[in-house]
Amino acid sequence: MTALNPVIGRQIAWSRLIAVVEEQAQTLMRIAFSPTVREAGDLSAGVFDREGRMLAQAVTGTPGHVNAMAAAVGHVLSRYPLAGMEPGDAFCTNDPWLGTGHLNDFTVVTPIFRGARAVGLAASTSHMADVGGLGFGADGADVHEEGVYIPILPLTRGGAFDEVLLRILRANVRFPTEVEGDLRALAACNQVCAERVVGLIEELALGDLDALAAFILDSSERGMRAALAELPQGGWSAQMTIDGLDAPLILKARLTLGAGAAHIDFSGSSPQVGRGINVPMIYTEAMACFGLRSVIGGRIPNNAGSLRPVTVTAPQGCILNAPYPAPVSARHVTGQMIPDVILGCLAQAAPERVPAEGASALWILALSGGRAGASGDARAFSVNCFHNGGTGARPGKDGLSATAFPSGVRSGSVEATEAQAPLVFWRKAFRPGSGGAGRFRGGLGQTLEVGHVSGEAFTVSCLFDRVDHAARGRFGGACGATGAVSLSSGFRLRAKGRQTIPPGETVIFETPGGGGLGDPADRPDALIEADRRAGLAA
Repeated sequence: MTALNPVIGRQIAWSRLIAVVEEQAQTLMRIAFSPTVREAGDLSAGVFDREGRMLAQAVTGTPGHVNAMAAAVGHVLSRYPLAGMEPGDAFCTNDPWLGTGHLNDFTVVTPIFRGARAVGLAASTSHMADVGGLGFGADGADVHEEGVYIPILPLTRGGAFDEVLLRILRANVRFPTEVEGDLRALAACNQVCAERVVGLIEELALGDLDALAAFILDSSERGMRAALAELPQGGWSAQMTIDGLDAPLILKARLTLGAGAAHIDFSGSSPQVGRGINVPMIYTEAMACFGLRSVIGGRIPNNAGSLRPVTVTAPQGCILNAPYPAPVSARHVTGQMIPDVILGCLAQAAPERVPAEGASALWILALSGGRAGASGDARAFSVNCFHNGGTGARPGKDGLSATAFPSGVRSGSVEATEAQAPLVFWRKAFRPGSGGAGRFRGGLGQTLEVGHVSGEAFTVSCLFDRVDHAARGRFGGACGATGAVSLSSGFRLRAKGRQTIPPGETVIFETPGGGGLGDPADRPDALIEADRRAGLAA
């Protein structure tokens, strides 16, 4: 960068780095086998310095993956130091406590070499539709019932895949081609990242990433500390009741702001439970930081520097810090509620910035059935379709309908699911009136009706919340509508657990609506009439 003004040169290098990680993510989306990655963007991608500190993340991806991946790379380096890595190496794990919170997510970490010298690391994560065991759901009694558990291990050495590891994986999952394909896609997208980073270093004559990394991390940390210092300093507490499994759960947080730092403590939250809705601490940290960052420092890049001023604690053994070997397969059902609790604290410190509560946890339609070895409509299938409820109303705006917050994934394509499995979606429509009333109304949920194309029985693994406890409005706004799961005959299904859809029946999913913001009496008549004309009102 000797020919450029240092400030301009650093900005060019930063912009190029963002382009690199976005190409990494888009590569993964193009070549992944799982529709959840291709269609919904359930992934993360990023580049790290030689110490394992995240420098940049792709815009495409989910905060649970991204912020947990930021910690996972450090765990890989603890097991396999960078000094012992060689060109062509890559390492993988789906350890819920060292990765992104459950066995369905695989993280791959690849060293970036320029010649014989390691200059950084690339990392990526994606969701696998099947990892064996009982399948994706809340039914397991411990993590070993939930699927194949891979500790941090070499995936490739010198560019050659570890065939023993791949054989173990293929033997333990129902769809080995898809799982192996996704794992190879993770390694390939990291290789693209590595090649682009080396190209960036050489084109801009950087030598390595060290100086750029120091600039990125120090600037981001200073920006985040300044943003935190702009808020009132002190402590605020909030809690929320969610459905849980056999009984409701309490999520409780205390946010303390002071000296350009934030601390979040989840003491008082419910104890862990005996089924798979527990949350490993790595995922709790990821979602808590995102909840804070969604309101504070939105223009500051998300990396190790901007995450440094935020610390998170939770008592071991509580629902938000469940240690090994707790069942955690459906950790998102609880974990994606965390940002709403953080926003409850921020609503007291910065009320003008904070939205109402939303549906929050994804409604993942985990559908399976058929017979192994059969063809046509009788073939075996297992799909995870991502669909969403409404977000809470925002300051100055209505909530977003059928939109994922905080996960950030897109709704799954109905056509893609129908092409992958012998299923048919008979209905997909907004739920009129499901958004909570307010000066600004909550986002609407949606209704989906699904059946087997030949009327055969199939299985749904329900992973749903906001069925008993609605998203709450804020500052006088009304609650959003609760969700529901039922058969076409009218029989109400449980919101969590594996259940069979009888032959000839369809299953109807009604996703929750978001809460309203402000007094409903203050909503302009023009907006009320616009909702009525659009068919969004009850």
